[in-house]
Amino acid sequence: MSIKSLIINPGSTSTKIGVFEDETLLFEETLRHSTEELAPYASIVDQKDFRKEIIVSLLKEKNFDVNSLDVVVGRGGLLKPILSGTYAVSDELLADLKKGVQGEHASNLGGLLAREIADSIGVPSYIVDPVVVDELMPAARLSGVPELPRISIFHALNQKAVAKRYAKEIGKPYESLRLIVVHMGGGVSVGAHIDGKVVDVFNALDGDGAFSPERAGSVPNGGLVRLCFSGKYTEKEVTKMLVGKGGFNAYLGTNDMREVVKMAKAGDEKAALVYDAFVLQVAKDIGSMACVLDGKVDQIVVTGGIAYNAGVVEALKTKAGFIAPFTVYPGEDELLALVQGALRVMNGEEKAMEY
Repeated sequence: MSIKSLIINPGSTSTKIGVFEDETLLFEETLRHSTEELAPYASIVDQKDFRKEIIVSLLKEKNFDVNSLDVVVGRGGLLKPILSGTYAVSDELLADLKKGVQGEHASNLGGLLAREIADSIGVPSYIVDPVVVDELMPAARLSGVPELPRISIFHALNQKAVAKRYAKEIGKPYESLRLIVVHMGGGVSVGAHIDGKVVDVFNALDGDGAFSPERAGSVPNGGLVRLCFSGKYTEKEVTKMLVGKGGFNAYLGTNDMREVVKMAKAGDEKAALVYDAFVLQVAKDIGSMACVLDGKVDQIVVTGGIAYNAGVVEALKTKAGFIAPFTVYPGEDELLALVQGALRVMNGEEKAMEY
């Protein structure tokens, strides 16, 4: 019997939803939220009822019977560090999403909305591979400063989904492969996958690794300390330099790789330099993860929105192709990744994880 799923992926200014029958997409919609619409809400959690009403209204417009759903799945948020998997939205998980135990983010709404809609029709609710998935090996946690341990925050949902997709396509268990997965989107994360676990990964939010369209990645420590204590900037302003206004935004005033390429082709030397630096830094991250895997790498899997840019991919192959062959899955099909996580539990392939 087929399984119908409602998938909810909240972003800062939008809520993307999809309705699936097994892995077949019946319809999807990106619901945009203007600054004016969101202005009355003091926190992201306060937006829950507003977003729920819009989702329910859309389903009615589509003449979709919400009672025909078998499961509701939400994007996971900034929870406590957890292992990879599909998690039932328990009361404890719900409480931590509301509290924002590792910070406030729109993805925290995913589990809240999934649980509320699922409870109203008496079906289960899940989240799948939130950004806080933590499978780091002990040695990867040390940074050099005991008070500043390295933290696993990365594009876990997409990294895991494409790694499993590659494994399935070549007919081998994901757990048997040694992969480097490169996600290039608004943030960049490069992870080393061994035995089905991401044992080391660059913190894609505010930690380390390559700069990205919106994030600074690794920066010179001494310079950052002096910047923080210069008296010129508030903590909020420095944080914004690192996350939001860093990377491409800081250098070129755009977070769109297509614009960067366009500028470079038009003769903008600064844009060309930023492009080259981006490729260099991502390639260095790949090289680092090759060392984590002792140089034994089965495949380098490249994904995310920037993976659509053939020039970037070819440049990375030129620099890192000696490590292992490349497989490219452009974009980030998060709705499908979420439904696949739920189906593995609903079909008995995996057990739901307990938070």
